[in-house]
Amino acid sequence: NESRCGEQILSYGSAEKVVIGAALSLITLLTVAGNCLVVISVCFVKKLRQPSNYLIVSLALADLSVALAVMPFVSVTDLIGGEWIFGRLFCNVFVAMDVTCCTASILTLCVISIDRYLGITRPLTYPVRQNGKCMAKMIVCVWLLSASITIPPLFGWAQNVNDEKVCLISQDFGYTIYSTAVAFYIPMSVMLFMYYQIYKAAKRSAAKHKFAGFPRPEEIEGIAMNGVVKLHKESEECTNFSRLLKQDKKNISIFKREQKAATTLGIVVGAFTICWLPFFLLSTARPFICGTACSCIPLWVERTFLWLGYANSLINPFIYAFFNRDLRTTYRNLLQCRYRNINRKLSAAGMHEALKLAEKPEFVL
Repeated sequence: NESRCGEQILSYGSAEKVVIGAALSLITLLTVAGNCLVVISVCFVKKLRQPSNYLIVSLALADLSVALAVMPFVSVTDLIGGEWIFGRLFCNVFVAMDVTCCTASILTLCVISIDRYLGITRPLTYPVRQNGKCMAKMIVCVWLLSASITIPPLFGWAQNVNDEKVCLISQDFGYTIYSTAVAFYIPMSVMLFMYYQIYKAAKRSAAKHKFAGFPRPEEIEGIAMNGVVKLHKESEECTNFSRLLKQDKKNISIFKREQKAATTLGIVVGAFTICWLPFFLLSTARPFICGTACSCIPLWVERTFLWLGYANSLINPFIYAFFNRDLRTTYRNLLQCRYRNINRKLSAAGMHEALKLAEKPEFVL
C-alpha cells in the first residue's frame, strides 16, 4: 500500500514485529540508561562536577531527550509499517522535538571538540577562562541554535509534509540546505578541523619531547676512542640530571594528554560521521530527487539511516566512559549499588595512579 504522499507503508508479520519491537526497545532503553548514568555521575559525584564536564551533561541530556521524546513515537510508527497515527497537530510538535534534540546533540559534540582543542593548544590560559558561566552560556547558545532550525516550519517559511498517514520534515529546497548545513555539515567540518589540529599537535609533541638525560651513543664512542674523560662535563650532566628528569616528565605528561585527546576525539568524530552522514546525505538529496511534495525514497532505507543516526545517542556515553577512568569507576559503583564513598574511591584511585607513574616513569626515546 502507498499513502497519498507516495511513501510506502510496509507490512510485517508477527515474528518480524517481535524482532523489530525488541530491537528498537533495546536501543531506546540502553540510550536512556547510558545517558542517565552520565547525568547522575556528574551531578552527584563531587570530583566530576567540573566545568569541562558540563558539556558532557548537556550532550547526555540531548541524547536522553532523543530517547524519551523521539524514539518511542518513531518505534511505534515503524512497528506498524511506517504509518503516522498521532495526528496532524502533533506531527509539527514531533518534528520540532526531533530536530531540536538531535541538532543539540550534534552541536554539543562540535563544542566539545573545540573545548578539547583549546585545552590542548592553550593549556596555561584556557583553564582560567573555562568556568561554569562560560560553559553555561555555550550550552544555552547550542540549544537556542538547535531550536532555531524548527522555527521556520512553524511560521510559514517551509511547511512540514503532513497528511493522514505521513509526517515528514519540510522538503523545501532552501530550508533543507539551511537545516542540514546548520545541523550537520558545518558541525562536522568544525569537528574534523579540530581533530586534525589536535592530531598535528600530538605529532609535533612526539617529535619534540625526547628524553635528553643520557649522552648519545656517538658521544660515548668518541670518548672511548679518544681515551679522554671530560669530568667537568659529566659533573654538569649529573648536576642537571634532576632538572632534565623533571622537564621530561612534564613533556611526557603533555604528550600523553595530547595523544589521549587525539584518540578520543578521533573515535568520537568517526562514530559521529558513520552514524549521521548517510541520513543527512539522504535528507539533502531527497527534495532534489523526489520534489518538495513528498518522499519517494524506500521507507526501509529512510528508517535504517534514521536509526543509525539515533544510535549515536546510544554510543556517546560509552565512548567518553571508555577514555575517562573516573566515569568508568563511577559507572561501576552505581551499577553495583555502591553509592557510598564514591568520591573517596575516586581520590584513592587517582592517588594510586599518580604513585604508579612516579615509581615507573616512562620515557619517549
